[in-house]
This record gives sequence, C-alpha cells and structure tokens, in this order.
Amino acid sequence: MSKSSSQVITCRAAVCWGMGEVLEVEEIQVDPPKADEVRIKMLRASLCHTDIINSHGYPLPLFPRVLGHEGVGMVESVGEKVEKLKAGDVVIPTYVGECKACENCTSGKTNLCETYPMSLTGTMADGTSRMSVRGERLYHSFTCSTWSEYTVVNAAYVLKIDPRIALSHASFISCGYTTGFGAAWKETKVEKGSAVAVLGLGAVGLGVVEGARARGAARVIGIDKNEKRSEKAKVFGATDFINPTNYDKSISELIKDLTEGKGVDYAFECTGAPNLLNEALESTKLGKGVTVAIGAAKPTVQINFLSLLCGRGMKGSIFGGIKPQSDLPVIVDKCINKELQVGELLTHEVTLEDLNKGFELVKQQNCLKVLIKI
Repeated sequence: MSKSSSQVITCRAAVCWGMGEVLEVEEIQVDPPKADEVRIKMLRASLCHTDIINSHGYPLPLFPRVLGHEGVGMVESVGEKVEKLKAGDVVIPTYVGECKACENCTSGKTNLCETYPMSLTGTMADGTSRMSVRGERLYHSFTCSTWSEYTVVNAAYVLKIDPRIALSHASFISCGYTTGFGAAWKETKVEKGSAVAVLGLGAVGLGVVEGARARGAARVIGIDKNEKRSEKAKVFGATDFINPTNYDKSISELIKDLTEGKGVDYAFECTGAPNLLNEALESTKLGKGVTVAIGAAKPTVQINFLSLLCGRGMKGSIFGGIKPQSDLPVIVDKCINKELQVGELLTHEVTLEDLNKGFELVKQQNCLKVLIKI
C-alpha cells in the first residue's frame, strides 16, 4: 500500500478569487494527506448549479477558493491511518459522510451523518487547508474541491467504486443526478402507482423523473419552460410535459388539470426558485401530498401556511437521502448495467482551462451537463 509521502505537489486548479469573478487557472500547491486523509488525482469533474452559486458567495463568501464538488479520480497516496483505500483506487469524493454508527446513520430516516457532516467551512476537519497559491491559503469546496488536478479529502468522504463505470457517469452521479434520483428512490420512497410532479428538468430533475419511474410511479409530470427538455424527459420516464409559458394558468393549476383536480402525491422542486416552492406545495394532494425541496434557494422563503395546515407536507433533501457508502454503490452498479440513462445528460465537454466557457454553456437551452477533462 502506497502511504503518504511528505512531498507537496504543484498542479493546476481553477481558482475563484472573489464573488462572481471569472475563474483563474493557477499553479497551486497541494499538501500531502494527513493521517486520515487521501490525496486524489482527479480524472474528470463536472459543473453543477451549486458551483455557480458558490462562486457568488453562497452560502458563505469564502475566497480564494477551489470550487467543484462533482468528480471522479484515482487515489495518489493515503495517510498512515487509512486502511480501506490505497493508491490506484478509482474513487468518488463525496460531500456527505456515513459512519454507520451515529444516531442519524442508524435511524433509517436520514443520510446526514452526525460524525461526518456536510462541511461548509471551506477547511479540513482540523480547521486548516491542504491547498495554497503563492503562499496564500485556498479554501476547499465542501470536502471535495474537484476542479484541481489533485485534491486532498478526508477518507470518510471518499467512496471506492467499480472502475468499469464510465468516468462521465461517475462524475454525474457524485451529486446532481443522484440528488434527484435519490429523492424519489430513497428520500420519499415513491409508491407504485403514485402521481409525481417534477419542477425543473435539469440533471437533478431528470434524476427525479428516473427515480420515480424506477419506483413504479404511474404518472410523472415534468415541468420546465425550456421546450427542449420535453423529449429528454420522456427518455428518463416522464409521462407528461408542461411548459408553463404556454399557458395563462399557474403551474399548480396546470398540474391539477392533468390529475382530475386532485393534484399529485409528490412534488419535487428542483430549481431553487422561491415562488416555485409554493407552486409545488399547492400542486400536491390535500391532506397527504408531499413536497420535496431540492434546489438551492435563498436562505429565507415565504411558504403558504394554509397549504401546510391542510395536511400537505414539505421536507428538504441533501444528496437525495443517499448514503454514500450504503446506497451510492447501488447506483454505480445500475450505471454499469445500463439500467439508468445517465449518459443522456452529457451535452458538452471542456478542459480545466476553458472552465469559464462552461459557465456560459449552462445558460444555453440545449445544455444539461458539462464534463470537465482534468
């Protein structure tokens, strides 16, 4: 087993120096991993909407910073206390951990581990960084920072995967797609015969569509103002498509028109647009409908209290309720066995040097996922 060397690696990384600033590809220094950490040579990464809002200082304005939380790589070296990973392993860095022993991990109700929580501090567990540029500390992105040729991650946030999976698929399931798929598959466990509405048909929303299909939903209604998403949604399993810009009615009214006025059993809000959260809530069945908030939104959102009072439920979801060690390998296997349509997400590819172009590509109507060649 290749343990950690004491050598610092100099490599390229995309650095965000301030809120809303363009990325700069810099030569940075990446420290060797400490005792419970691994250093990973990134192979592929991808662009997620969360990266865009992170670059604008949400949820915390931590700069300079190496962004990126989707990706796949190969272990370069490991700390002396790391036993389950070795150099050469193909891995996915994750932003949630799983100890399998804490109250949350054993509850069967959540994937948010208490021992290894999602980190927003921009540093490692000891409060320091493993990255620097010209002597200045660089903040990490969650526990990942995948937009770098090398990154250091606590071993508790690293999943060894079957190397047969396509690198692009591995990158896409490390956040966006899995967040959606898991929301239907694990977070809500959509029942067979259910009616489901999905607001926003990006990678997350299409993941919800496929997760609902896999659970046996009878009706999956996709909603998006981008008409180009209609055919793509059908590929993932949608039975209906609504472009709300074609109507004078609200989204909740349009959904009820398709469901005999009853609404749906589950609504998934995947855009983060505050007004759509209430539309999702209003579109669910009286007394038992459930709305799942997935899209990253403003810290404070006004909710129609009467809808909640009438028995509708609402919950948030991180990573679709997926536990990285227990559940993510199942999704990896589904990808290898071609049970999922993850490959349909790839629309554009860029290099690390052209990553700013990726920020422009995601604004195009025909763009779903941008793959980054590291």
